[in-house]
Order: sequence, then C-alpha cells, then structure tokens
Amino acid sequence: MSIFEDTAPRATRRRPLRVAILGCSGSIGTQTLDVCRKHADKLDVVALSAYRSTEALVSAAREFGATHACVADDRHGSDPVLDELPAGCELSVGRSALAEMAALPDVDCVVNALVGAAGIRAGYEALRAGKVLAYANKESIIVAGDLLMPLAQPGMLIPVDSEHSAIFQALTGARTTEVYKLWLTCSGGPFYGRTREQLAHATAAEALAHPTWLMGDKITIDSATLMNKGFEVLEAHHLFEVDIDDVEVLVHRQSRIHSMVEFADGSTIAQLGPSDMRIPIQYALSYPERWDTPSERIDWREASALTFGDADEQTFGCLRLAREAGRTGGTMPCVLNAANEVANAAFRRGACGFLDIERIVGFAMEAHEVQVVSSLEQLEEIDLWARGMAYQALADVMA
Repeated sequence: MSIFEDTAPRATRRRPLRVAILGCSGSIGTQTLDVCRKHADKLDVVALSAYRSTEALVSAAREFGATHACVADDRHGSDPVLDELPAGCELSVGRSALAEMAALPDVDCVVNALVGAAGIRAGYEALRAGKVLAYANKESIIVAGDLLMPLAQPGMLIPVDSEHSAIFQALTGARTTEVYKLWLTCSGGPFYGRTREQLAHATAAEALAHPTWLMGDKITIDSATLMNKGFEVLEAHHLFEVDIDDVEVLVHRQSRIHSMVEFADGSTIAQLGPSDMRIPIQYALSYPERWDTPSERIDWREASALTFGDADEQTFGCLRLAREAGRTGGTMPCVLNAANEVANAAFRRGACGFLDIERIVGFAMEAHEVQVVSSLEQLEEIDLWARGMAYQALADVMA
C-alpha cells in the first residue's frame, strides 16, 4: 500500500497533536522542538528521549511540560540532573524503553529523530500501535522496510528528510502508475568534483564542512561519501513503490530544489524552498494542513541560478554500493547500513581513510549470504554479524 494513497489521513488529526520526540537533543530533535515552540497551540510535546544528553532532556521536558522522559543510555539513567524533571514526568531508561515510548497511549505522533539502527524498533512499534510516524530515521525503512511498510496506513507515515518530503508533496493526488522517474537532488557535499586520488587524502574535518545543510556528524560524513544519498535511493524505493533504477540522483549545489517527480506524460513537479529542515519537519506534523513558515522566505527575484550535474558513482563508490544493496534486497541493506555505521565512526575518529569507508562496506557485503527479511530479531542478528565483518576489515586497513 502506498503511503500517499488517499491524499488525506483516514481520520482528522487531533489538535493539539500529542507528540513524542525520540532523539530530542540531536539536530532534527532540536529543530522539531523549535517547530513545536512556534506552534504551541497546535502541538503538545508529551514525551521526549535522549541518548545521553540528560541536561538537554530535562531542559526540554521542563519547557514543554512533558509527562514522559527516556534516557536510552543506561549509564546515564541516574544522572543527578534527572531529579529536576518536572513533577509528574515519568522517567524510563534503556533502549527498550524507546520502543515503549513510541507506543504510549497518550501519544498521537512519534517524531523518530534517532540516528542509525537504534531507531528501527521504535519506528516499527509506532506504526504497529497506529501512531502517525514522522520519521527522520531513514534506517528504519532502509533496513526494515519489508516489515514496516505493510504497517503504514495512508497518511500515517510521513518522511522528514527534505528530499522525501518533497516527493511526498509532489505526489499528492497522483498514482504510482503515473510516475516515470524520481529525481533525488543532492548538494554533492564538500567534495563534489574531486578525484579519487584527492579523496584518498580527505580529512574528517573537511568532510564535516557541509556546504548547505547543518546536520549531525554521522549524517554529514554520509553526505560527503554520498552514502546518505544512496540510503535515500533505497528509502524512496520502499516509500513510493518505484524500482531502484527509477530513482535518479541529481547534483544540485544550491539546495533549493529538494527533489522532483517526473510523470509518464513528461511533466515534472518539483518542491522548492529554503535549506531549512524545520520546513519538512513542520509539514510532517501539520499534514495535510500547511502552517505559517518557521523559516526565512526566499525572494526568488534575487535567487542565484539553479544548476544541475551528475552524481559520479565511480568516484563516490558508496552510492554505487547502496544501489547494489537495493537491487539485491532482502537482508543486504541491513549489512550495508551496519558496516557503514562502523566505517563512518572509524573515519571520524581517524582510524581509517575516506575511501576506506567504501572498502569496509564492500567487504561486508561480499561476505554476506542474503536472506529474506522475516523479523526484527533476524535483522538485529545480521546487524551484529555485519558489524563484526566491518571491524575485521577495519583491522586489515589499520594493519
């Protein structure tokens, strides 16, 4: 079933919408809080989680009067600052508590801003409980799309990524049979135009200097390798029911066009706007309505020229590997994601080179015997196996 079939949710959304923000201290989480601040009459923040940033968690819980708080890292579950949670705010600790928070009866909408595989079970439980899932945790769909998509009723799964939000908006009122191609735009990251010889010497500091978007470190490195764009190809494949090879990546340095849909009749519909994640976050919370913008507007009379280029999959091999994983399907995207998390973190701490990320991921993929996705428990086992293979490859790189 398509997530945009029937252009409005089956039931009118409750106002104020009772919101849980998983990962409230990260980039997406803090920007979600900004949107909730602006539209306090329409959004009621009732539940918040953080991994280890307990001060930020307590601050947000006090500001918004949250009734539920979760610390995912057991080692920080007894931080003294947690004594300052507002009266009546229930505290839970541990990763399993995240999934429980996603299914709370007094939550209408879950914003899944967790990074990496940690957010998969929470997204699954949110959909299973019939919650609106506004998700920025693309790993949920990349790794477990075969399990999550059958649970997603129309209007109940709304992407927060700017690219997929753009496609979601462009497809309003359309049918999947009318789609010819999806154009995923890409800034190209900080290394656009470089050769592989130049990339071999790229540093983490250079890779973290994204030209247009402010994101967390992990996603910023993924953007530099174009793995993030590869993930988005897989995500679009699941969300919009199109073949992997019908999702094209288009380098658009200005980051004004957030993605486009080309239809069978030759028409192309694009969504344009500022490079501000609060806009797609707000749309996920307001859908099917549109509220006053949280961002500065663009004066299109003064906008720079819009340019387009090709995404070089030979130079940026992570994009090629992601496509291969998507074409293979089954459990291969799980291996892709897990190995990439290991390699990405190793590069950030200086344990391997930029091009080694691609090598480590490729090593794990080559060693994997693909299975049909059957359960979250199966995916968790394969995730652990793939991380082990990635650490083995990393050891060879470091030797």
